[in-house]
Amino acid sequence: MAWDTERTKTQLLDAAVSEFSAKGLAGARMDHIAKAAGVSKERIYQYFGNKDALYGAVITAELNRFFMGLSIEGSGVAAVGDFAGRLFDFHAAEPGTAKLLFWVGLEEGVPAGREAICREQTPRLIREMRRALPGILDHDATDLLVTILTLCSAGVVLSQVDLLMAGAGSGRTDRRRKAIVLVATLAAQDLATKMAGQHE
Repeated sequence: MAWDTERTKTQLLDAAVSEFSAKGLAGARMDHIAKAAGVSKERIYQYFGNKDALYGAVITAELNRFFMGLSIEGSGVAAVGDFAGRLFDFHAAEPGTAKLLFWVGLEEGVPAGREAICREQTPRLIREMRRALPGILDHDATDLLVTILTLCSAGVVLSQVDLLMAGAGSGRTDRRRKAIVLVATLAAQDLATKMAGQHE
């Protein structure tokens, strides 16, 4: 039977996301990734070269997947709240993405060679935010986007803070989601009100 190269690469990337998001580049083990993917360690070197190259491939794939799933739909402050809610849901369902990006920040800073992904996608999101909140400036849209992105991702990475402060009661995730949607909506409303005041 022919070896399914693309399927194997996908399995390796999925396993690598789990390993790197849990341990970072320095702590991740290639043999653990190979075992989780159900292939030999040699396959990783054959397809990706080395650990750093695999890490780079994982970051690129996750950044692309992350940005492709981001969109601000509709108009008005409700659209911003909806965006925050959907982003929260994404991180709740896919916690590895946020954890991986936090590790990148700790170990690399700006991921070398992958700035282009952010530079390509950020203007689109800024346009969508300005379409939802007509009249706001680019830097206002950027600040609001960054605030929402960090609020939604931090809960996954700093879950121990939430546990220590709020306890492990049921319904906590729903309450956090509602709080983040409220903060995003109020921030959007504040910007919209300021813009309306400037045009009176």
